[in-house]
Amino acid sequence: MLSGNKRLNALLGLGIGAFLIVPWYRVERGFFSFEWPSDFPFSSDLAPGLLQIFAEGRVWLVLALALFLIGGSAHFMADANKRGRLLVVTGTIGILYMALQGLAISFTGWAWTFPETAFGALPLGQPAMGAGAILTSLIFVLFIAFGLAERGFMKGDAFVVGSISILIFLVTVFIFYPIGSMFAGSVQDFDGSFKPDGFIRNMQDPAIWSLDCVIGGNRCGVAWRTLFLAVMTGLGSTILGLAFALVATRTRFPFKKGLRLLTVLPIITPPFVIGLALTLLFGRSGVVTEALDTLFGIEPSRWLYGLTGIWIAQVLSFTPISFLVLIGVVEGVSPSMEEASQTLRADRWRTFWRVSLPLMKPGLANAFLIGFIESMADFGNPLVLGGSHGVLSTEIFFAVVGSQVDPSRAAVLAIILLSFTLTAFLAQRLWLSGKNFATVTGKGDSGAHAGLPKSLSVTVYGIVLPWMGFTIVVYGMILFGGFVKTWGLDNSLTLEHYARAFSVTFQDGALVWTGVAWNSFWTTMEIALISAPLTAAVGLLTAYIIVRQKFAGKNAFEFALMMSFAIPGTVIGISYIMAFNLPPIEMTGSALILVACFVFRNMPVGVRGGIAAMSQLDKSLDEASLTLRANSARTLRKVILPLLRPAITAALVYSFVRAITSISAVIFLVSAEYNMATSYIVGLVENGEYGIAIAYSSMLIFVMITVIAGFQLLVGERRLRRENRVSGMAKSNKIRIAQEKTA
Repeated sequence: MLSGNKRLNALLGLGIGAFLIVPWYRVERGFFSFEWPSDFPFSSDLAPGLLQIFAEGRVWLVLALALFLIGGSAHFMADANKRGRLLVVTGTIGILYMALQGLAISFTGWAWTFPETAFGALPLGQPAMGAGAILTSLIFVLFIAFGLAERGFMKGDAFVVGSISILIFLVTVFIFYPIGSMFAGSVQDFDGSFKPDGFIRNMQDPAIWSLDCVIGGNRCGVAWRTLFLAVMTGLGSTILGLAFALVATRTRFPFKKGLRLLTVLPIITPPFVIGLALTLLFGRSGVVTEALDTLFGIEPSRWLYGLTGIWIAQVLSFTPISFLVLIGVVEGVSPSMEEASQTLRADRWRTFWRVSLPLMKPGLANAFLIGFIESMADFGNPLVLGGSHGVLSTEIFFAVVGSQVDPSRAAVLAIILLSFTLTAFLAQRLWLSGKNFATVTGKGDSGAHAGLPKSLSVTVYGIVLPWMGFTIVVYGMILFGGFVKTWGLDNSLTLEHYARAFSVTFQDGALVWTGVAWNSFWTTMEIALISAPLTAAVGLLTAYIIVRQKFAGKNAFEFALMMSFAIPGTVIGISYIMAFNLPPIEMTGSALILVACFVFRNMPVGVRGGIAAMSQLDKSLDEASLTLRANSARTLRKVILPLLRPAITAALVYSFVRAITSISAVIFLVSAEYNMATSYIVGLVENGEYGIAIAYSSMLIFVMITVIAGFQLLVGERRLRRENRVSGMAKSNKIRIAQEKTA
């Protein structure tokens, strides 16, 4: 009762602030610019909720105020069940009403036809929601959460119930609402009226679905081209990733550390940079092309610009990710199972084909899925190498920013793209469901992995070594290209590109960032450093709830959160444009939309990493803390988080790197004020300024390596009360076996 009153008191205080202290509607220059207090509260645009009702005549906000006061009256009720019921009812009605009034009333009045018919025209409309409206919506969500806690849901743990409620609310707003807006946009006209003509026309467009290439015609539609490219990329990256994993784990390859280093480079490289490097090598004026022309008289051609070039670039980009997925799976195959197979007189090839490879199915399926989805979402490589062979991601982009803007076409193409990726996502889950691939148990397994068959060993070496050499050449071109004046024309060494991009001068005793790339660089660092901790926090909190809590609908909750992984960045970008360009939530052109995109796009990786790490922590640690009268929030902060430092570091690093290197969603969301590095580099490439583009990319790679090291130092290492179990030689030359501490 006492704790419930404290929570309600806090919500009442926030509610008073929402209606009296902050602007109800969106501030044009941004809330955190803090330019609004000078005209607050008497400006009509900046007035708080109470003045919007009584001074500005926005009477529809009266119901929101009334619901808040009714919910707050639960403070005076002694019965916990009645308090909980009142809070749940008022919170549910309140959040639904806030959403309904925000959608139904636009700048000029009613946004829909039927309320205008029923109630008449409104004398005035309303802008997008601001701090007051958003805070009130959160209060209604917490009304529901605290009400459920009062009624005993999740053992009355308000922190857990509140976390679940807020996560569901955020995912609804930033994942399901944009996707729903995209679907609605496909059947709307420019004025918002229902008009399915564009949807039907685009859905029947032969340019999307044509199969002329099958029957001997020119080319197939963009949907089939994209699907074929994604399947081939998924297969290529999975096969190469498996070959690399086998070489790293099942052979005596002498350069395994160098092999692992090559896996890191594509992850911290802007995706279209590889396409640019391939252009410098194999384009019409590329090094290899000109060499073949000079030596063998082979006439330069445009073979690179099309699906072939895109496929090569995508396989180069995504193979390292497949390798990282597969290497743990290959190492995890039980040696005892392979030895049992050989004991039963199976040769190495049969053992690999019948025992080892089937146990790798989860890793193979995940690697293929990642390659498939990444290919579908890839925007940079098709833009650089696609030529006239567009794919769904580039077609969506040109439907939004091209000479003939067609939102309906963009929405239809995004729906098709989403359908492909979700089908692959669901097919993978169905294929792996109900099967047990566990090979790591609590029992000792000191056997040795079976060696590869000689033919397979020769094959993987024949694949890996040329590909390693090719990768080294490509990245050598990336590094070298920033130090030559004009690639292919004037290869003399220069620092001109770095100086133009990142020059610094002193003027009037002050440091001036005069380089052309500094604005986008600092914006990128700011956005990435803000979104990285938020992504890690949301991901790890979600993992804690999934692993440690039991509640109805947990599987649906986990699937809904993980679904954002299956949504390509291109779809996220176009859906955010359609959802957040108009009331009730207007964020386009701001830093907030970029941060929200990165957080909810990259959250699933933090969730999976947190689940894997938290599953290793014994629940007795939580129980001991709770027994000592600590609540779940304190237990999470003092006990669990210190033991999750490796997962925290991984989530921070991944989210930071993806925020810098992402392009598929970012290209739709940047603005003149908030221009990210990747979109700026794309503009340089389109203008033919390859030197500056490569110099900028090289600078980003160096910065990312530095910040990753900083994250590692900041978070620190996990400290367990145990010594190294590996025996070693002491200074006295006596063998000591390290003992695990028990206290």
